[in-house]
Amino acid sequence: MDFVKAFIVGGLICVVGQILIDRTSLTPAKILVIFVVTGAVLSALGLYQPLVDFAGGGATVPLTGFGHSLAKGAIEGAKEKGILGAFIGGIKNTAAGISAAILFGYINALIFKPKSK
Repeated sequence: MDFVKAFIVGGLICVVGQILIDRTSLTPAKILVIFVVTGAVLSALGLYQPLVDFAGGGATVPLTGFGHSLAKGAIEGAKEKGILGAFIGGIKNTAAGISAAILFGYINALIFKPKSK
């Protein structure tokens, strides 16, 4: 049942993104920022963690989950070390995802021939 919940919640997040792409003139970069900021704001308000508890990977894998991890780390870091901890905590919580994105982007650039538009 956990897989079904993750699939439904993750799918609904993706549906919202697809609707934004199809029905608005927003660029993909702006949509990316909207998702990350939405995840961070919902996390700061305490509304995203119940979704993570319910859907697991369906809520943590999409971009809103990245915003949630960033905000969660910043809040925890600020509680421990003050304002500097807010910056350190956010980076610490998201370091694995950022590193993976850089590594796999580099590997793809080596395998395929990147083209500029």
